[in-house]
Amino acid sequence: MSKSDEQLVAGALAGSARAWRQLVERHESRIYNLGYRLMGNSEDAMDLTQEVFLGVFRSLQHFRGEANFRTWLFRIAHNKAVDLNRKKKLLILTGGLDENGGYDDLGLRARPETEPDHDLAALQSNRQALELLSRVPLEQRLVVELKIYQSLTFEEIAQMQEISVNTAKTRFYAALKKMRFAPEEEHALLEN
Repeated sequence: MSKSDEQLVAGALAGSARAWRQLVERHESRIYNLGYRLMGNSEDAMDLTQEVFLGVFRSLQHFRGEANFRTWLFRIAHNKAVDLNRKKKLLILTGGLDENGGYDDLGLRARPETEPDHDLAALQSNRQALELLSRVPLEQRLVVELKIYQSLTFEEIAQMQEISVNTAKTRFYAALKKMRFAPEEEHALLEN
């Protein structure tokens, strides 16, 4: 049976490299994909992922368990994304050609169990999501990421971002308006 995040944290704090590795492996692709949608390219997403797990490693002894580990991890990711965004002054997400003249992976990680049709659909979906997310500022992009892709409640988002629940909702709905969803797209997103 798989250990809980809290059990893995306890193991990592006790010096278990295996527990730390399992904790990273469990959340790595989620943080990478969050980073990709927030930062807009693979290189920055990898930088963010590394920064997040380096920050988690350095701060693990401060994890008090008041929130669940995933919420705490996303709070660190949020802070690191804001820091990286400030450093790079990345205001608009872009996708497309990478430095080798080919298409970048748009947030897809190689998974042997996926079918080519599934990967193509995911690639198209990611491109559309990036295009839509590029229309909103980072603070709204973060709320959309946490609500839609990470399935957090407005209460969890508010706590994580140290804002009111109403502010979280306002940012979310303002982002949807700026993204100019067709009514059926907005409805589909809200159902998830």
